[in-house]
Amino acid sequence: MTLFAARLVLTLTVPFSGQNAPASQQAVIETSHGTFVFELLDDKAPKHVAHFIATARDGAFTGTTFHRVIRLGLIQGGDPLTRDPTMSHRYGTGGLNELAAEFNDVPFVAGTVGAVLVPGQKDSAGQQFFVAVSDQLALNGQYTAFGRIVEGMDVVRRISQLPADSRGLPAERVVIASVTIRPTPPPEPAPFAGVTDAELSGYMATIDTSRGPMTVEFFAGKAPGTVRSFLRLASAGVYDGTPFHRVVKGFVIQTGALAYRAAPLTDKQQTLVPAALPPEFNDTPHVKGVLSMARGDDPASASTSFFICTAVCPSLDGKYTAFGRVVAGLEVVEAIESVAVDGEAPVERIEITRVTVSSR
Repeated sequence: MTLFAARLVLTLTVPFSGQNAPASQQAVIETSHGTFVFELLDDKAPKHVAHFIATARDGAFTGTTFHRVIRLGLIQGGDPLTRDPTMSHRYGTGGLNELAAEFNDVPFVAGTVGAVLVPGQKDSAGQQFFVAVSDQLALNGQYTAFGRIVEGMDVVRRISQLPADSRGLPAERVVIASVTIRPTPPPEPAPFAGVTDAELSGYMATIDTSRGPMTVEFFAGKAPGTVRSFLRLASAGVYDGTPFHRVVKGFVIQTGALAYRAAPLTDKQQTLVPAALPPEFNDTPHVKGVLSMARGDDPASASTSFFICTAVCPSLDGKYTAFGRVVAGLEVVEAIESVAVDGEAPVERIEITRVTVSSR
């Protein structure tokens, strides 16, 4: 059984974005558990990339499996022996000793794709590959990185969490149905990228919650950047599954914090999340039904979390970015405010089930 000699350090993070120009080609890996895509780093490991492309075009990956998983650590596949269930005792030993090392400066962070080696033999790579599900920086400089996940990291993460035996062999076969090589497509424009600030006022949103729906209009003339970010996140489903994690009676109900979201974001959703929003403090009074951005001590630290005022809150005026108000469904706001709390945390989970953006 092929093993990794280096210790695996499990620290979850987002896939490495890097500063390099996008790769010219991508590999689309269709599996029985979903599809993921990685860019091929031919500027870092040209021989490994050429070998992977040739192997894929020959159909040599089709029918092989991911035969080794470490929960939230890595997944490993591509061994031609894995086509045969009766050869499970030899999984991890096939398809090696075909390539010399091309160690490079690409770090083995979450999403990095690397070539499997025979332990202690740096020039033993071949058809087998692995994907780091979390940071594995102890592997830097010891394995050849030749790819980076750009779509479907959620699929990779789920595969890594499948039940497995002591060798890491999943209890169910994770079969590679196909590996397709394609040119890297041009980046898709972010939602609402072509909408002017003035046009943002023409949109509304219905926030469906487990206590009912509420309809929101936006103050695009007061906080266009914040409104654009909210609409962008809402249309991509980023807020779906986020709970109202804070209820302060007679003050606010708060939601939108991704740390409490029911499921991790997809790679595409993650790209839309702002690291921080510039403040757009304005003269809108914080009265009942007004939506405003939560933030830390830094005025420019707002990101996704927002609150809805349940009363007149003059202490917030000019200090938080008010960007909208509830025009229908204030009774839902009141219902959420009335739930039992432990301190400021609701004792039952009340969440946003869906946000629908529409034109007026």
